[in-house]
Amino acid sequence: MPETMPLSKGVDPPSRVLPRKRYGNWLAGVVLALVVVAVVRSTVGNANYSWPTFGRYLFSPAILAGLARTVELAVIAMALSIVAGMVLAAMRHSSNRVLNAVSGAYIWLFRATPLLVLLLLLYNMAALYPKLSLGIPFGPDLFTVGTNTVISVAGAAIIGLTLHEAAYCAEILRAGLVSVDHGQREAAEALGMSNGLMMRRIVLPQAMRAIVPPLTNQFVNVVKTTSIVSVISMPELLYSAQIIYARTYETIPLLLVATFWYLVLTALLTVAQHYVERYFNRGRAGVSSAASRKLSRLALEAGQ
Repeated sequence: MPETMPLSKGVDPPSRVLPRKRYGNWLAGVVLALVVVAVVRSTVGNANYSWPTFGRYLFSPAILAGLARTVELAVIAMALSIVAGMVLAAMRHSSNRVLNAVSGAYIWLFRATPLLVLLLLLYNMAALYPKLSLGIPFGPDLFTVGTNTVISVAGAAIIGLTLHEAAYCAEILRAGLVSVDHGQREAAEALGMSNGLMMRRIVLPQAMRAIVPPLTNQFVNVVKTTSIVSVISMPELLYSAQIIYARTYETIPLLLVATFWYLVLTALLTVAQHYVERYFNRGRAGVSSAASRKLSRLALEAGQ
């Protein structure tokens, strides 16, 4: 091996490496900051926004009632959608071809049908079926009721949102179940666990890590999607704002009020999602830390 040549006299040792200056990033940051300042200045200084009107209606009883109805509608629809999605996901995993086909057809149908069209169909269901009856197949009817009595405005909104969102929840839940390694199921079966116990203790705790983020995102989407039910005169947040500006002609301030409350609901759900994800990921961090400690210990032993 040739020996390393000593540094010649008068030659400076190599200097330390300096980070490369990223002038493009600085320039992009300055430009973006100027754009944000310009937008904020234009928004605050533009009298056409009518900010005093915005403040006057922000906590209006009609707006707050519409907000409460939006939250109620979203919670009910999402809860029913999760239950229906669990049933559909279980049917998709079933070895019964009929159940599998029915679940696949349902998911395809309601993912392909726009929610607006579905709501209008339900709202006008009485034109197709003036009466709903319950009885013996091919026999007499035991109970008959008018369709409009069952499918009211609120009923059409809840049923429409549930049917539509259940298809998406089923795919989210199915994807979460598929994400669990099949070896986990085989190990549980080797230990003699029943299917129910295996699902509760092994599969679901691991699947929830993959289910929670998209499911929470779907809940946020449901909150915003409730605005579509205004087409059937459901007095939720947007429709309440529309009623006010139809009377006062102050369209922009009332739309900004509705936008503000949608932003608040989304922010609250985002915070809740953070804590729920941290709860289901608490075991993963511990496993990673233990693995890191073990690797460090092995590296020290190898160095000795």
